[in-house]
Amino acid sequence: MDKFNLVELELNKDEVNIDFVNDEVAKKAIGFHKSFPQYSKTPLVELKDLAKEVGVKSINVKDESYRFGLNAFKVLGGSFAIGNYIAQKLGMDISELPYEKMISEEIKEKLGDVTFATATDGNHGRGVAWTANQLGQKSKVFMPKGSAKERLENIRKENADADIYEYNYDECVRLADKYAKENNGIMVQDTSWDGYEEIPTWIMQGYMTMAKEAYEELKEKGQEPTHIFLQAGVGSMSSAVTGYFANVMKDNMPVITIVEPNQANCLFRTAKADDGKLHIVEGDMDSIMAGLNCGEPVTIGWPVLKKHAKFYLSVDDLYAAHGMRLLGNPLGNDTKVISGESGAVTAGVVHKLLTDESLKAEKEKLGLNENSVVLCFSTEGDTDKEGYRRIVWDGQNPSL
Repeated sequence: MDKFNLVELELNKDEVNIDFVNDEVAKKAIGFHKSFPQYSKTPLVELKDLAKEVGVKSINVKDESYRFGLNAFKVLGGSFAIGNYIAQKLGMDISELPYEKMISEEIKEKLGDVTFATATDGNHGRGVAWTANQLGQKSKVFMPKGSAKERLENIRKENADADIYEYNYDECVRLADKYAKENNGIMVQDTSWDGYEEIPTWIMQGYMTMAKEAYEELKEKGQEPTHIFLQAGVGSMSSAVTGYFANVMKDNMPVITIVEPNQANCLFRTAKADDGKLHIVEGDMDSIMAGLNCGEPVTIGWPVLKKHAKFYLSVDDLYAAHGMRLLGNPLGNDTKVISGESGAVTAGVVHKLLTDESLKAEKEKLGLNENSVVLCFSTEGDTDKEGYRRIVWDGQNPSL
């Protein structure tokens, strides 16, 4: 496949319910997260000198490397899902279960012993394991082949039973689900399938904390995004953010572009086929964008994307590497952002669209110009420090 493939999707004209990712739900999610002592709003970095250099009004990057001290955004979803599970089990609403109460002995006694199971390349599993550890509960984490040892060790530090298996991500999801069913555990997975949709919905809702923070800060500065670039694995985060902005900016919807690695581009394939079916990528997925190496689209998220996300990009790993170097070596007075492979790809794509003459047609199709206000989410920091240094320090080109 070519290094850069863009497809435009004819948006679904039917009514699609996106109330489950509206601002009221986002308020509930951010209220829950604000109850955590580790909470602070993550930086929204405006790259003014870069924007001036490439000829747009504004480029903004939400830096999730500061989230709860876990170097990635994923804990937002895992914690909100676990909180909702506990609240539901105890006949409560999540608004009645702030962090301090959730981790109390009273709740632990009522809940009993629970094992939370999940599959992950690292960030989601760490968030689930961290939340379980805070609760004094157990977690069982399945990681696909090729997962970074540093990510495995960070999960184990949260008292999790975690290992790397000789399976791809989607196979590890099935292993985790089997384990949960056979061991009376609770599956906490950031994707959905028929019969498993409630917990993934809560995870998506948790991700809206990140979107709400970004939107409100932009509004405070007198800006609203015209273009949002969202990386996708199964598509839970991109669906949540797309749905949130479709609700709060329904009269002036930004242009949403979904970005995936060529090796794991299930949403791109689904959009390109546009035949009413979800298209799966099978086999080994070895992009450096480990967090995006997912082959099966999230069932509850795709209708949101089909309704509101117009463009889908399938790109080579070089765009992720370029984004890592770009954010880590800023122009002028711009703030440095340490962004990992999955976090940096959208920034790399944006810069190339605005500077690479061979992508002029794609730039024009997306409507990027001097009036554009661009928003990207750096969803992880250097969660694999060795890999980060190979690319940024040593100049490794993952496409060669």
